[in-house]
Amino acid sequence: MYGDLMNREKKLFKNTFILSVGGITTKFITFFLLPLYTKVLSTEEYGIVDLFNTIISLLLPIVTLQVEQSVFRYLIDCRDSKKEKLEIISTGFFTVLLQCLIFIIIFTPISFFIKNEYKYFIMTNVISYIFVSLFQQIVRGLGDNKKYAISGIISASFTILFNLLFLLKLNLGGKGMLLGTLCGQIICMIYILLFGKIYNYINIKKFDKKVLKKLYSYSLPLIPNYISWWIFISSDRIIVSSILGLSMNGILSASHKFSNFFTNVYNIFQLGWDESISVHINDNDIDKYFNKMFNIVLYFFSSIIISIIAVMPLVYPILIDSKFGSGINLVPITLIGNILSIIVALETAIYIGKKNTKIIANTAIVSSLINIVVHLALIKYIGIYASVISTVISYLFLGFYRYFDIKKKYFKITFDKLKTLFTLLILIITLFIYYQNDIILTVINIIIVIVYDILLNKKELGSIVGILKHKKSKTNAK
Repeated sequence: MYGDLMNREKKLFKNTFILSVGGITTKFITFFLLPLYTKVLSTEEYGIVDLFNTIISLLLPIVTLQVEQSVFRYLIDCRDSKKEKLEIISTGFFTVLLQCLIFIIIFTPISFFIKNEYKYFIMTNVISYIFVSLFQQIVRGLGDNKKYAISGIISASFTILFNLLFLLKLNLGGKGMLLGTLCGQIICMIYILLFGKIYNYINIKKFDKKVLKKLYSYSLPLIPNYISWWIFISSDRIIVSSILGLSMNGILSASHKFSNFFTNVYNIFQLGWDESISVHINDNDIDKYFNKMFNIVLYFFSSIIISIIAVMPLVYPILIDSKFGSGINLVPITLIGNILSIIVALETAIYIGKKNTKIIANTAIVSSLINIVVHLALIKYIGIYASVISTVISYLFLGFYRYFDIKKKYFKITFDKLKTLFTLLILIITLFIYYQNDIILTVINIIIVIVYDILLNKKELGSIVGILKHKKSKTNAK
């Protein structure tokens, strides 16, 4: 049993490492271009671009009906069957293609009533995102995480290059950012299609209505879940833009960049985690495996978040232009939301493994409604802070509900009590010092947090080293 546990951990670690190589590098490059973006664009222009990206992210699951997620999940179960792979990929591809055509037909007449020069980027960017996402989920479902990782590098790298060209050389402003994203996505899509050899699995004759029904039975409940996550992450932008103005939305967007950066990095691990749980969901000791990894991941990433909060008073003024400066006070609250979102994401993997997408949707809908109600109720009293506080409250509800539901249906999730108390204590100290706005205290706090990071993760880092040594010794033995 110990050997099986080690093998699962090694495979999870290997997949996460592969996905991380490209993902984290490109995320760092994008992140450190923030000074350029916030310098070149006004708060209003930055707010407009962010608002359009928000609308695009809302349309994605509506247009695709989340079929690409279904394709990935069912490909995991049939990696050894060429016939099933052909049916699933062909059915998924032509279904998404038809749905995109319907979207174009509907959007074209509606666009005549949209008085905005950026409007056609909604259609083009939605379609490019859809096919990149579909192709990426196909190569992941086939077990080719290397191609998935490389595609991420290509997408981010070319997006950055085109953004630099369109912003600095051609002075296209907000249009340049949206156009740069489109170009990056198109190049990424071509790469996966050709080098992932997805074309070998696309055959109109393999389209199967029974397979489509199976795909929809899994994907349709994910739509309200995705929309609910969109409400979590994006509805705040629309509410702030409508009530407080586009400039305030630009400030909110800038303050979220640190939280979004962490989310993007964490999501790289989550990809491997979801796959690992789905593959091993029916193992006899899944509860032991889940709880061990749950605690390692939760406290490791929590320590990273607390570290980000600790250094933020020094980092924010460097990376973000002064006209966005007031957003610095929002950052800690958004990052606390990240800690809670990790718990929710780890829990969600159980439902994905069990193919129980309905409970994911139902709980997410309730949480998103809580988010909207709390936001609207507080915005008149505390302004922009309502957006981040409402998100934290919603995550709290979602995390607690799914905890008790999993305990009732599957097994009990256990938290390390000592690490939880230790983490909460350091978090409280860090938040207190953060809002004192004192450089000396900030430096002292950074030292405290570094010591905390080492003490908290010493055992886990040792486990990773052990896994690597085990792998090395096994390789040498061969």
